[in-house]
Amino acid sequence: MQNGIKKAYSGDFSHRFETTLGGDAKRITEQLNSLFSKMQKTFGEIKLNLGTFVPQGCVSSADPLHEANTIINELSDVYKFKKTIELDANKSEVYNRIIDILKLKYNLRNFALYELNNKTNERKLFYATDEDALICQERINKDAQLCRANRTKSVTISTEFPNLCPSCLSEKQNYVCIPFVINDDVSLTVSFTGEDEKEVERIASSINSIKHYFEAAKPVIESQILMEKLTDTSLRDGMTGLYNRRFLEELIDKIMHQANRSNDTYSIMMLDVDFFKKVNDTYGHDVGDRVIVAIGQLLQENIRESDLAIRYGGEEFVVMLHNATEEGTDEIARKIHSKFAELKFEVGVGDIIQKTMSIGISMFPKDGDTIWKCIKFADTALYVAKTTGRNKIVHYDKKMAESQDLR
Repeated sequence: MQNGIKKAYSGDFSHRFETTLGGDAKRITEQLNSLFSKMQKTFGEIKLNLGTFVPQGCVSSADPLHEANTIINELSDVYKFKKTIELDANKSEVYNRIIDILKLKYNLRNFALYELNNKTNERKLFYATDEDALICQERINKDAQLCRANRTKSVTISTEFPNLCPSCLSEKQNYVCIPFVINDDVSLTVSFTGEDEKEVERIASSINSIKHYFEAAKPVIESQILMEKLTDTSLRDGMTGLYNRRFLEELIDKIMHQANRSNDTYSIMMLDVDFFKKVNDTYGHDVGDRVIVAIGQLLQENIRESDLAIRYGGEEFVVMLHNATEEGTDEIARKIHSKFAELKFEVGVGDIIQKTMSIGISMFPKDGDTIWKCIKFADTALYVAKTTGRNKIVHYDKKMAESQDLR
C-alpha cells in the first residue's frame, strides 16, 4: 500500500495491490485496484488533452500532477486574458494588455514591442520600456527583413551564436527576439534584453508560455484590423482615396478636442474647381472624374502625413494643415493652386483642357473656436473668391460674416 500511494503522489496510478487475505481485505484490495485503474485511465486522458493545448515540454516537472496543475492554471490565465481583450476597443488596447502581461506575469524589465507592415516591410515601435530596450539599428524600421527574427520567422536568442543578428547595435548585447505573424498584413516582434546570459536563459524559458498569449490575441487583433479596414473604407472616398465628409462628421470633434489639449492649430483650406459643371456637361463625366482624381493625387503629394485632405463633395475639397503658420499655409495653397492650373486633360483626339481652382482659407482657433466654424468660414472665403473673379486664394475676414449676402 505504501509503495502504491508513493507512486500515486507522483501521478503514477499503475500500481496493482495484492493480498493473500480474504474477506474484507480482499474486497478493499479489489476496490483500490479498480480505483487506481480508473485514475490511471482518467489522468492519462487529461494529460493527453492538455497536450493538445500546450506544447510538450513547455512545463518541466518530475511530478505529473504538478505539471497538469501548472498547465491548467496557465490555460485559465490565458482564457481570462482572451475574454478581457475581446471587449477591448482596438488593437492598441490589446497591445497594452500584452505589455502588462510581460511586465506583471513574467517580470520582464527591458523589452520593445514592434508592429510590422508585411506589405510595405516597414516596422513601427509601439512600446519600449526605455531607451536601453532599443537594441536594433534604425535602418530596420525601413526594412524589417534586416531583423533576423522577422526574416526567419523564428525566435532569435543571442546566446545561440556570436553576433547572431548583425542588425543589433552591439555584438555583446544579450537579447531574445520573438516574431509573431498576425495575418498577411501585420506581424509583431518583441525584443527582450537581459543584463547577462543568465537573464537571457530565464527569458528563453518563458518563450512558449509567452506565445500562448500571442496565440490568444491573434484572432482578436485580426478582427480589429478587419474592422479598421472596414471603417477606413467607409471614411474614404472611393475615387480619390482621400477621406470623405463622413470622416469629418465622425471624427472632427475628437480632432478638435485633441487640438485644444495640445494647443494645436489647423489651417483650413476649402478648394473648388472653377466652372467644373461645364467639364461634365461638355466633355462627359469620365473627364470630370479624371479631374477629381488628379486633385486627389495633387493634394496627397503636397501635404504632410500630419495633414488631412478630404473630398467634401463633388469638386469641393477640404485640406487641414496641422500646426502650419500663415506663411506656410499660403505657400502650400499657392503650390496647389499653380500646379493644378498646369495640369492638362485630354478630352478628345488632340484636344486638351486646363482648369483653375479657387481656394478659401481660415485659421483655427484664430478665426473660430471650433473646426466646424472654421470650415464654414473657409467656405465663406471660397464664396468670395468665386464671386470676385475665381482662380484666386482668399483668406477669411470677419467683415465677410457681416455681409448678409455671405451668411
